[in-house]
Amino acid sequence: MTTITDADATEPAADPFGERAALSHAARWTILGASFHVESDSEALLALAAEAYEGLPAHRFAAVAPMFHVELRLAPAREREAVPAPPRVRMRAGAGLLCGVMDESNHVAIAPGQRRALVTVSADMLARHPYHVRYELIEFAVYLLAARGQDLVPLHGACFGLQGRGVLLLGPSGTGKSTLALHALLDGFDFLAEDGVFVEPKQMRATGVSNHLHVRDDSLHWAHGEARRWLDEAPVIHRRSGVAKREADLRAGPGRLAAQPLDLVAVLLLSGRVGSDVPLRRLAREDAVACLVADQPYAAGQPHWQRFLDQALARGVYLLDRGAHPRDTLRLLASLLAADAAVA
Repeated sequence: MTTITDADATEPAADPFGERAALSHAARWTILGASFHVESDSEALLALAAEAYEGLPAHRFAAVAPMFHVELRLAPAREREAVPAPPRVRMRAGAGLLCGVMDESNHVAIAPGQRRALVTVSADMLARHPYHVRYELIEFAVYLLAARGQDLVPLHGACFGLQGRGVLLLGPSGTGKSTLALHALLDGFDFLAEDGVFVEPKQMRATGVSNHLHVRDDSLHWAHGEARRWLDEAPVIHRRSGVAKREADLRAGPGRLAAQPLDLVAVLLLSGRVGSDVPLRRLAREDAVACLVADQPYAAGQPHWQRFLDQALARGVYLLDRGAHPRDTLRLLASLLAADAAVA
């Protein structure tokens, strides 16, 4: 991060919108295949963005990455009752803008056509709810800009692979995506993401933000030694669903992060079942389409969904039952990746 000296903000009467207010702090990161220039009038607010994006592998889809601009502005603190979580973000759109609003002092406005976004956060929200500010406002802006500006298909899922090839794991919450992704990381796979995956549908290449891994304590009994200590020391965050998870920083832990986007060889839908005679079953076209649309309702409404769907069907959409131990499933997936490498 760099600090930029600028003139003091002008008087409110001369600049009622704060358009000329100084943005004295700036940073640039490569995120999701694009270059993001982030400016802020608050060192603490920019530091919160750095928690998400500093030190990530610099994924690129093109030789010259597109540039996006994000402004993070700090609003005065408001007197309000302390609550476990801030208001939910409400979505709005119009006039070429995409907006997410918590309340009158905490919101984000995104202009995909201009490749710009504005995130406004009140001082009390930043102090009391930094996780929600990062996850629901800052990352909201970055993800939408990257996806809309590069024609990426945004998916709720996990992804990991070997030697540049990857598998995409989809399925409802609770089917074991995060647990399987954790074990893939610990067993030497290239880790890409466990919560959000963004796919370039022409070449079926996947990227993600490999900053944090979110796992519940009841998923940690498989981990031992250094890995267990890393997970035990991770802070606990509380999702709006009420579920408490460890948020482990992948950049400070064991394992290997995917250095570049992964070429997807298959799409796997986790069934939630454990142990079966045929753990991996390729779905017929109609079943695969129905399952993918049901599992990814937001992505299914995006402009490039059909291209992604065609590419996924060509590679194979499978229903996956987990093995008795995560390593049983990982051996199966390693074989799938190796078989594709042999064909290639």
